[in-house]
Amino acid sequence: MIRKIQNQYNPNYASPPGETLLETLQTIGMPQAELAERTGRPKKTINEIIKGKVSITPDTALQLEKVLGIPASFWNNRESQYREILAKLEEHERLENHRDWLSNFPLSAMIKMGWIKGFSDKVSQLKELLRFFGIATPLQWGNLWDERTINFRTSPTFRINPYSVAAWLRKGEIEARSAKCNPFDSKAFRSALNRIRTLTNDPPEVFVPETERLCAESGVALIFVPELPGTRASGATRWLNNAKALIQLSLRYGSDDHLWFSFFHESGHILLHSKKATFLERDKMNRNDLEQEADKFATDILIPSSKFRQFINCWNHSKESIMNFSLEMSISPGIVVGRLQHDGYLPYGHFNELKKRFVLIS
Repeated sequence: MIRKIQNQYNPNYASPPGETLLETLQTIGMPQAELAERTGRPKKTINEIIKGKVSITPDTALQLEKVLGIPASFWNNRESQYREILAKLEEHERLENHRDWLSNFPLSAMIKMGWIKGFSDKVSQLKELLRFFGIATPLQWGNLWDERTINFRTSPTFRINPYSVAAWLRKGEIEARSAKCNPFDSKAFRSALNRIRTLTNDPPEVFVPETERLCAESGVALIFVPELPGTRASGATRWLNNAKALIQLSLRYGSDDHLWFSFFHESGHILLHSKKATFLERDKMNRNDLEQEADKFATDILIPSSKFRQFINCWNHSKESIMNFSLEMSISPGIVVGRLQHDGYLPYGHFNELKKRFVLIS
């Protein structure tokens, strides 16, 4: 799809309402001194209004209505528009100094996916990006999206763009805020996870809406957001408020084993860890204690360790045995394959045909 680049008109001059007042006086042949006398205003005040140095107040507008026969609403609107244009001109000048900030973000991808509109003018594009983040200037961005507030496992192999990560997280937040959810109930969420586990064999048209529904009923918004270049994030968890949590998934690897592990991993953060932190899951990460706890939570839900050990002890390394075990556990065979590969019992690449593949459409 080709998206139109917007052209935005930005006036570079503000015409004060005093100019209109002067034109009116010249048209009817009334000197400024006479207007001052008729309104009871000092001559200096009338002159400063005409020069734009003094505002037309609502009281003055009523006096002009009586003297000139032009409604007070006209003068009030004229003054309001003038002040608004002045403010926009001043803001435009300030934002000109932050144009380079745009280069930090994957704007082309964000525009292509429809997250923001594209503008040919850089300041207009900057305003659009600020609207996306819900902030007034780039100075506020650092306070709200500082990576120090995010708990994540870093990768020494790949470079991560924190601005891309912030944009991806923000998109999830925007989508989640409009998602209707019941107040969070940990007991209800644990029960929902047991039901969701049985959906791993179902197609996306079944498990996606059902998982979203079950999460929402227990106070969790489940949002799928395609990753941006430079994010390398497969999932994230944070609390929007004390009664509403967010699980955000990117479907980074596109396979069912990664999808479901990421979902239950993020669910572990919700049930086990602080509401004040944002947890971001990335590939090839060094696991801290919190991430290990979330890993164990996901692992135990999908395939309890005792059941997995029993399977390993009698496994004959055949595809059929994997299929039978997945049937016994009521989970997708791709999840079993992923566990075997992760734990070193199966080389990566073996039996990948048992994994289901998904594509997240933006």
